Amino acid sequence: MTEFVFFINQVVISGAVLGCIYALGAVGITLIFGILRFAHFAHSELMTSGAFFAFLLAALFASWGVVTPIPMGFVVLPLAMLLSAGLALGIDKGFYAPLRQRGAKPVILLIASIGVTLMIQGLIRLFFGAGSYSFFETETKDVFRIDTGFLGSTRPLVITEPQLLMIIVTVISVLALHFFLTRSRLGKAMRAMADNADLAQVSGINTALVVRVTWIVAGALACMAGTMLALDVTLKPDLAFNIIIPIFAAAIVGGLGQAYGAIAGGLLIGFAESLAVFNWTMVLRPLNGVLPDWAQLPATLALVPTEYKLTVAFVILVVVLLVRPTGIFKGASS
Repeated sequence: MTEFVFFINQVVISGAVLGCIYALGAVGITLIFGILRFAHFAHSELMTSGAFFAFLLAALFASWGVVTPIPMGFVVLPLAMLLSAGLALGIDKGFYAPLRQRGAKPVILLIASIGVTLMIQGLIRLFFGAGSYSFFETETKDVFRIDTGFLGSTRPLVITEPQLLMIIVTVISVLALHFFLTRSRLGKAMRAMADNADLAQVSGINTALVVRVTWIVAGALACMAGTMLALDVTLKPDLAFNIIIPIFAAAIVGGLGQAYGAIAGGLLIGFAESLAVFNWTMVLRPLNGVLPDWAQLPATLALVPTEYKLTVAFVILVVVLLVRPTGIFKGASS
């Protein structure tokens, strides 16, 4: 059972956390694609800037002597999400809306989003430098160790407080998104516009309002994903830029334009990456007692080296597209 507990610590928990981050990021990308029909490459910078908003607010609250029972990053998250939503609206109004009014094709909007990516990343480096920051410079990261002796294991189940809160916050956010999309008038209008924008406009739906709400939701979720990523690792100017490809892969695997597909795709890729880099020798080493000398397991037995973890997303993407080109939840193709 010790090996099984180790597997849970290294794969299940880390895969769940990574999957939550991917899922929240992919939902924003898929909502934008569903409504506006273009791939928003600058979504990574919405995630990074949202994390920096949370970091600044956390530092401000800490300077005021505010003490909270949970990490400050989670306490200030709602405020940071508001700022990130405002930034997303500003980016759309300043860059994408004028292009849409001129009838720009999706590829032009994609190129513009790459420019926005470089611009925001440059501004972050200008104000914060190229170094890294931590939310836990002034507070400790609590670690929960759950005794598993009753299972016959000598290794405890280990999960940090931020990881536990990330999973809880993601579940609450997914449920809130579900009720918003299925129960509210705005949510139903977003789904109708994603299915057929022209028909939605003829039906009297305020498409301009739907676009604004889409950017608000996408910006807020991007801030949440970026802040969670920064809480799990460290905050730096290229925080989310390095994982934008797996997030796009998650959105495509789930089905572009399908929020539930993005969640499923994010969790799938998150768990797959954790499984791929896991050292299987730690679980299979009891077999060394029955295997001949020439068949002994190596010290490290992983499907792919850690530095090639991003290739897992591409493999899953190719396989899914070959079997089901529209994605798991049959998303939009254009």
